[in-house]
Amino acid sequence: MSANAVARHRSASRHVIHAYYRRLARPVAAIAALLALASCDSGSSVEEARLLALSEGTAEDWGIVRSTLARAWDEELHRLPLGETMARIGVTFVGTAYVPQTLEVEGPERLVVNLRELDCVTFVENVLALGRFVHLHDPSLLDDETRLRAEYRRLLTEIRYRGGELEGYPSRLHYFSEWIADNGARGLVRDISRELGGMADDTPINFMSTHPDAYRQLSEPGIVDEIARAEARLGARPRYFIGEAHIEDAAPGIANGDIIAATSTVDGLDIAHTGLALVRDGGVFLLHAPLVGSAVQISEVPLAERVQRIGGQDGIMVARPLEPGTVGGDR
Repeated sequence: MSANAVARHRSASRHVIHAYYRRLARPVAAIAALLALASCDSGSSVEEARLLALSEGTAEDWGIVRSTLARAWDEELHRLPLGETMARIGVTFVGTAYVPQTLEVEGPERLVVNLRELDCVTFVENVLALGRFVHLHDPSLLDDETRLRAEYRRLLTEIRYRGGELEGYPSRLHYFSEWIADNGARGLVRDISRELGGMADDTPINFMSTHPDAYRQLSEPGIVDEIARAEARLGARPRYFIGEAHIEDAAPGIANGDIIAATSTVDGLDIAHTGLALVRDGGVFLLHAPLVGSAVQISEVPLAERVQRIGGQDGIMVARPLEPGTVGGDR
């Protein structure tokens, strides 16, 4: 990573969850162009190699990982609660470009490492991975680039895929309420929505299986059925959310770095947006990568007011990052 790139990242200090939500926010023509681009077959082994290298992370991506970890250890962020560590790491990404669909690479599903361009989900995933890395390891890993990269890939895979195992496109945690539940079952986070006064939500989740044309990968035989089975399992699991009218009441129980998921009003879709809680000026704000604004930013208004202003959102789920080695989670 060049000195200029590091400086840009310091000075600046998922995909949007489903294609339909992107369509609500952008002109249809623009989305069609993106989908067409994503489905193009280059037919070139050189191009395929280039795309593979990009998915595994560029020199700039790994430079961001290294500089972020080095700064966190230098500031002794590993001594703080994990959520606080994440909040402090997260603000260093303010100004990083918002780019959708960075996980939608050509060919088979593979882990994508991209910290130059973030969306609402990949922002949360990378900050959680960086925070866990800082709490699990010490600065000696900066001297071993191979181990550092392998460990970061492991942590990101553990967060992004069901059961922590990458087993094709259906294994990615596409629905963020399942992301919370699955990471909760493995002790990475704890869903605190219910204890903050959340109400039960039994709305069916089936958007992907009922809109397969919105996803390039769902054209493959059998993939829709696998997604539908995952949706059925998710629908059978109890979910809780805090309605928009009650977010302000729940705010005192939300801590720095808690993971915030704004619930969606779109039929069959669970979550519309994600970010991290940032407690400041006596209120809870959202640190996030929104489509509007085109960069990671801190919300101008408190979280409760922000959700109430957006027509496609009607509440939040809240998940608390857990220290590595925590037993139990949401089992």
